[in-house]
Amino acid sequence: MRELMRSNDPVLISFVDALLKDAGIEHFVADTHMSILDGSIGALPRRVLVDSERIEQARRLLRDAELGHELS
Repeated sequence: MRELMRSNDPVLISFVDALLKDAGIEHFVADTHMSILDGSIGALPRRVLVDSERIEQARRLLRDAELGHELS
């Protein structure tokens, strides 16, 4: 799996999660529960990981949604 993007914004992560699900692209949102370690202040970003074989498709999907600036 390769990193598609990372963000501290839970709404953005949720939106990207929905986009990838709708497109049928398997992915994993890592570091979801890391906020426990930083005192729930959201300092540690969450990462969206995608299978290496589908990373270009996922990047194109984010660019089409005008989220290209969020790509890792």
